[in-house]
Amino acid sequence: MAGILNALVRTNKKTDIVMSVRDIKKIFMEGGQPLPILTGGGFDLAAGEIVALVGPSGSGKSTLLQCVGLLDKPTGGSILIDGTPVHQMTEEERTVIRRKKIGFVYQRHNLLSDFTALENVMMPMLANGVAEDLAAIHALKLLKAVNVDHRASHLPGEMSGGEQQRTAVARALANNPEIILADEPTGSLDPAHASAVFDLLLDIVRKKKMALLFVTHDMNLAARADRKITIENGRVNKL
Repeated sequence: MAGILNALVRTNKKTDIVMSVRDIKKIFMEGGQPLPILTGGGFDLAAGEIVALVGPSGSGKSTLLQCVGLLDKPTGGSILIDGTPVHQMTEEERTVIRRKKIGFVYQRHNLLSDFTALENVMMPMLANGVAEDLAAIHALKLLKAVNVDHRASHLPGEMSGGEQQRTAVARALANNPEIILADEPTGSLDPAHASAVFDLLLDIVRKKKMALLFVTHDMNLAARADRKITIENGRVNKL
């Protein structure tokens, strides 16, 4: 495991590709019968690149995000992060890489209701072994960056939908990941809040030169990406 983690820490001198996906497949079993969701194809994701993942409902977009985010294992194909084959890792190894390399923003904020905004943002850092006082300082800086530091001591239920989603963006940035994966990050917000949160997300990832892969049904948002990926009949296609 140490060798794999050390390899991931090294900077790739030849390319800025942070994620490479090839011939990705995912099959679920339903009623004892195979149900293929992803049937092949792939893409590369470069540092600083913003890519929209589009396709019809039920086409497998969230499944793809789960696989490349190391929350689920593909049935076939390969996923490389910084040139290392993460699809072959154990669950423990995938968890470590996920914490260090990947940040997630979901359609619904998924904040823990019994913890304050500050505590929610601190948690990914605490899971990575950061001291509590340092985590609190950094979490407050992140909340300030997303304009909700005035809500640091509030529980999610005491915040608006836009404030909750901004807090979720701050949490995704907590461990300074190379890759942000976002699944309909503004889908639960009204148009005004959706635009503000998406503007904020794009601004932060561009400034930090992170790679962003986001799922959306909104073609106006997709048009703001550097390029698009689509899933048709289970196949991942670059556009």
